[in-house]
Amino acid sequence: MQIVNIHEAKTHLSRLIEKAADGEAFVIAEVGKPLVKVTALDAPAAGQCHRLGFLAGQISVPDDFD
Repeated sequence: MQIVNIHEAKTHLSRLIEKAADGEAFVIAEVGKPLVKVTALDAPAAGQCHRLGFLAGQISVPDDFD
């Protein structure tokens, strides 16, 4: 795993983000002390997440509900 100092991370942030998105994690360090580990998110692909209406037809609201 690559260790990058803060100055280098600020200078090459877009390049480092591209590498992290491709699965190559890295650590940002300050004076040799690791501070943050940067990894890609494991998010569902577009169209896979259907949260709105996921309980449709499974619950009912009483008529006297205000």
